Amino acid sequence: MSGILYVLGTPIGNLGDFSPRAKEILSQVDFIAAEDTRVTIKLLNKFEINTPMVSYHEHNHITSGEKIIARLLGGESSALVTDAGMPAISDPGEDLVLLAHKNGITVSSVPGPSAVITALAISGMPSGRFSFEGFLSTAKQSRKEHLDSLKNDTRTLIFYEAPHKLVNTLKDMLEAFGDREIALCKELTKLHETVIRTTFSKALADFEVTPPKGEYVMIVKGAEPTADKEYTLEQAVTLAKEYQKGGESASNAAKLAAKETGFKKSDIYKSLI
Repeated sequence: MSGILYVLGTPIGNLGDFSPRAKEILSQVDFIAAEDTRVTIKLLNKFEINTPMVSYHEHNHITSGEKIIARLLGGESSALVTDAGMPAISDPGEDLVLLAHKNGITVSSVPGPSAVITALAISGMPSGRFSFEGFLSTAKQSRKEHLDSLKNDTRTLIFYEAPHKLVNTLKDMLEAFGDREIALCKELTKLHETVIRTTFSKALADFEVTPPKGEYVMIVKGAEPTADKEYTLEQAVTLAKEYQKGGESASNAAKLAAKETGFKKSDIYKSLI
């Protein structure tokens, strides 16, 4: 009988956020699959956890993943951890999770902090519908295509960015999106946790004076709905279905789609049900 792969969240800054259950699971599993063993060992030492570790990261995930799966199929259990936050979110751990499912191995969650959700929650930006876009490509053309594909997206957009690339990213976004409201979040859960509510242009002006430091979560306000766009009824129904996927009831989804497209709520609702 195969073991269990636990996808386990670790603190994103404040070690006080480490849950009792996470500590218990890390102490009980046969081994820990860590993104960087040098980072994870600090956490284990802090909480006096002696479980052995194996390395699992983007540069060895294929060979290491096969070995981990073999051990799980052999009956051992493992916890997958990243340096900070929930594994498998913009992280090679997603490949291991998929491989486990394909091999009939039970995957279990031990939830913990997530920089994406934490930043969104304290940003003050609309959170009803959002899209996590992770890190932008460093390749100029791919980066431009990615941003161009999002310029008309009305959802709140969330990105990760490193300090040495932040200014160029802000310039690219200003060019692709026009000037918009943004929230720049850093040092989440730490003593100097900061949320900067600003715009692309103002952030660029401020960073000319004081260069950015720290890892950032960028929250970008979505595009304003285009009032003069012409929709077909079929497109209006498709939009309503998207609202349903986001958690809205059929009635409210039809109402929201009607407001955006100009069709009657009753016509959209009939097609939905």
